[in-house]
Amino acid sequence: MKRVAVWGSGSWGTAIAYTLASAGNSVELSGRSEDAEIIRGIERDRENIRFLPGVFLPDSVRAITELSGNTYDFLFLAVPSHAVREAAHHIKPFCSADTIVVNLAKGLEEGSCLRLSEVVQQVLPSCPVVVLSGPSHAEEVGREVATAVVAASADEKAAVAVQELIMTPFFRVYVNSDVVGVELGGALKNVIALCSGALEGRQATRDNTKAALITRGLTEITRLGVALGAREITFSGLAGLGDLVVTCTSSHSRNLRAGRALATGKPLTQVLDEIGMVVEGVRATRAAYELSRRLNISMPITEKAYQVLFENAPVESVIQELMARSKKHEHEDLGV
Repeated sequence: MKRVAVWGSGSWGTAIAYTLASAGNSVELSGRSEDAEIIRGIERDRENIRFLPGVFLPDSVRAITELSGNTYDFLFLAVPSHAVREAAHHIKPFCSADTIVVNLAKGLEEGSCLRLSEVVQQVLPSCPVVVLSGPSHAEEVGREVATAVVAASADEKAAVAVQELIMTPFFRVYVNSDVVGVELGGALKNVIALCSGALEGRQATRDNTKAALITRGLTEITRLGVALGAREITFSGLAGLGDLVVTCTSSHSRNLRAGRALATGKPLTQVLDEIGMVVEGVRATRAAYELSRRLNISMPITEKAYQVLFENAPVESVIQELMARSKKHEHEDLGV
């Protein structure tokens, strides 16, 4: 039996632990010392009442306040993007050169703009790192709603091992070697989802408008991704278009809800407090904007999102500015 642990006791960590158990594994679910009370509650009630109520964990999931014992075969990191580096340091004593580390977070590291697998690799250079990404809200995964995702790694054997470990009749996993594309698709779709919510908050959402935003947003994501070494085709797959559509349209999307609230004029700090959980699109917008400036990549939607979030630009005015841009060919400067 493989030793499997999930580090992170939020909704996604709980849903992944449930899925791993459904695939026949014994799983240890753990997290930060600050979350010890939540973890003890999960072990006692078999339910994460705070973050994933209504999903009951089988006995093969053991919630523990500290990882222990020998090294693990698989360690899943289910923490927000800004906590990935710290989490990688925390699990380091429980990793060997054969431990496969699976990152579930979708984002870029602030300041460095590194992809999160690069962050993990810096801390754990000897471990194979796999990225698990795609259209997969925890609320649905934990209820066995049919879901398809991608396991991406430069180490194909590691990606296949994750595929074999976690795949179930309701959770289908594809393997992909384009780690850059998979990670950027997962990180940057949150930027467009914030914009989608802002349209709704201004009551500007019509089918035509949202379709245009998603399509042109995907163009920006692809443009930056290809410039950073990704393959264009990845962005038409699960970690690209699939994740973008679900995050821009789903009631489960925190980024969508945050965008709606921002469009009503609420300050960013108040919006984040009201959501009560991490809104990855805020950090991703800053990182994507910085990368676009460094690489001289045209990303007008991302630029306007940055202005709304960090320069207090009114949503209505940035929509008008986007629509009034100079005439373009649809595939101009795509970079592919």
